[in-house]
Parts: sequence; C-alpha cells; structure tokens
Amino acid sequence: MRRYGKHTDEDDIRTRPNRRGNRPRTNIRPKHEDAAEGMVLTVDRGRLTCLVDGRAIVAMKARELGRKAAVVGDRVALVGDLSGMKDTLARIVRIEERTSVLRRTADDDDPYERVVVANADQLAIVTALADPEPRPRLIDRCLVAAYDGGLDPLLVMTKSDLAPPDKLLELYGALDIPHVVTSREELESGDAADLVREHLDGKVTAFVGHSGVGKTTLVNALVPEDRRRLTGQVNAVTGRGRHTTTSALALPLADSGGWVVDTPGVRSFGLAHIDPSRVIHAFPDLEPGTEGCPRACSHDEPDCALDAWVTEGHADPARLYSLRRLLSTRERKEGD
Repeated sequence: MRRYGKHTDEDDIRTRPNRRGNRPRTNIRPKHEDAAEGMVLTVDRGRLTCLVDGRAIVAMKARELGRKAAVVGDRVALVGDLSGMKDTLARIVRIEERTSVLRRTADDDDPYERVVVANADQLAIVTALADPEPRPRLIDRCLVAAYDGGLDPLLVMTKSDLAPPDKLLELYGALDIPHVVTSREELESGDAADLVREHLDGKVTAFVGHSGVGKTTLVNALVPEDRRRLTGQVNAVTGRGRHTTTSALALPLADSGGWVVDTPGVRSFGLAHIDPSRVIHAFPDLEPGTEGCPRACSHDEPDCALDAWVTEGHADPARLYSLRRLLSTRERKEGD
C-alpha cells in the first residue's frame, strides 16, 4: 500500500469526493505568509480578543491548528476581517513560539496542565499581610511555577497597616526577590500603584494571588481606564474573597510600553506539571554545585553534592534551604 508523506508533488495529492462540491481535499495547508501579527488580550468561550495594529479584533482559532490553544499573551498570526468592526470575526492561523509560559494544574494529582499566560517577563505575586492571612505555601508554589516557566518573580505585599512584613521578608530574603510593601490606604488612594509601576515599565507582568488580597484593586489603579470589573470583599465568615476576575486579561500600561495581565484569583496552585530539575536554573550560585550530584538527584538527599558546595563556602546556606523548601512544596499542602 502506498503511503503519502507530508512533501507530495502534484501527482501525489490524494482526492476524495466532496458532497458540497468537486473541490479536491489535500493535506497541504496554506502558509498565510501575509497574515497580520497580533497579541491575545483575553479568551472567552472560544472567542479571542487580539490586538492588531492598535485595534481590538475578535477572532477564533482556525481548525488547522488542531487542539493547540492560544492563551493570553500569545503572539499570533491572523487572517480574515481585521477591521475590528462589530460582529466581524477573524481567524488565528498560527501561534508563534513562546518565550515563557506560566502553567498550573488544579491540584498535584491533576494531569491536565493549564497555561495561564504566555510570553510574560515576570510574575507579580500579590499577598495580603492580614485579612486574609498570608499563605507562604501558595507563594512558594507560585515561585516554583515562575522559575520553571522562565518568569522573574516580584512579591507585592498589601495591607501592611494590619501586620508588619518582617516575617515574610525574612522567609524570602535569601531568594533576593524584588518586593513592594503597601498599605490599605495606599492601595485605595492609588499610591500603591505608583510603587509597583516602577517594576513594570517595558515588561509584561502577570498578576496572581488568592481572592481578597487586593490584586484586582491594584490592577485597576495601574490601568484606571479599565472600569469593567468591580472589586470584591472578603467574606467575614470564611476569610476568603469573592472571585472578581473570571478570565485572564492583558491591559496596556500608559506611556511605559508595559503590560499588566490580571488573572483570576486562585485557591490552589497545582504543580503536577513541574520538572524539579528546571527549578535549579533559578539559583545560579547553586547550579554549578550540582555537577557532582548523582543522576536524577532531588537535591534533598544524603548524596546531594550541594551540601559540600555550601560547606566549602561557594553559596549561602540560606539559599540551599530556600531551594529545598521550594522543591518540596509539591509534597506539602498550600494551607500548611
């Protein structure tokens, strides 16, 4: 039986009857070399809003892309009606290679990986110092996802008027993570946005945090012209916040060239998809010490070469402790 490869000539094209006409079908797909470039701003029930030459274009994924999904932050190629007029629809025919990916699973036993944001430069982890109480395990998990996906972390602490940040800063001090500390008054007045904006210029920043920490309030202050979403309040009984953002949304920062990506509030951050061997890349002072590690070393076992590396003075012991804490976060519950 003759097999047909991907590179066929004219005589090799296999055709079959088409009930709607006599146009032959082939496995040759158009290249769409003249397609317009765009960026995915948000996704809603199969419809993607993309920015093309300053216009918001509603599009759908072309069938030829198969199961490959486009997410917020993706650079895509579009064809069709690109006018941006009401009731028009374009087609996404190509998804460009991603420079970074923020991924999560529903929990550590869930094999289904969800891509939250593509091509972001950094991940702003927003946590309240009180009301609701900070959840270090969730922060650890977000850090692991950031390091694994190629994003630089930024820690944003809110409600400093209710509790001091010292304990949390001490916990993450060895990681040298840039941080911003804000109060409720600064958050409500918009001054917090000015403090955070210094870290956002020229970058695509994804914001993540569990509900009630002030994430959406902060994003609205950073992008004041976006008033489509209302901020929620923390439930006085459960201490949990109501979800006020239902899907990821990319918003431009005025006069800075940067972008803010607001993501839905999370109650859990599964790491089933994480390869622990990639997390070490975020610790350049420790990575050379792994050369003497046994194959498939977890970096938290008796034969790990990192212990000797630190003992010899090549790195701070606090850094090794932080690495091992992050690597073990999959075995711990986020509320521990």
